[in-house]
Amino acid sequence: MDDLTPDDLDHLRRCVALAREALEAGNAPFGSVLVSPDGTVLREERNEEGGGDQTRHPEIELARWAATNVAEAVRPRCTVYTSGEHCAMCSAAHAWVGLGRIVYAGSTAQLLEWRSSWGLAAGPVTPLTINAVAPGIPVSGPAPELAEELRELHRRASGFGGCDE
Repeated sequence: MDDLTPDDLDHLRRCVALAREALEAGNAPFGSVLVSPDGTVLREERNEEGGGDQTRHPEIELARWAATNVAEAVRPRCTVYTSGEHCAMCSAAHAWVGLGRIVYAGSTAQLLEWRSSWGLAAGPVTPLTINAVAPGIPVSGPAPELAEELRELHRRASGFGGCDE
């Protein structure tokens, strides 16, 4: 996408690496990074839902951490980078805490298309875009240069071993 900077892509690559770590630890492949207004990485998280708590998304963990550790006046100028577009739950947490821009590597639409192509059922929550839940948040993504790597991580997570078209 045209509005992604080289720094954005660097942070997104780190998110994809965190997603890979999550997958290797038995979780769904999602990773996120919280960055301060001056570009400092404040916190990194990866999905931790493999233990049975499906709310242990990295975006929620970052929102919780920011609520306690980042001044309220600074939060709107922070950026959350994430391997996958926020789900409705994570979008709401982000908005309630008052964080700023979200930059994602893969979109909800892409993930839905991939899962459908593998014959997987839809999840238990209606898939919504970030701005359908939190309309005031600036959003950038997806990053086409990371799509194939993300698709492969999600394919591995799904256990799909068939031929991908």
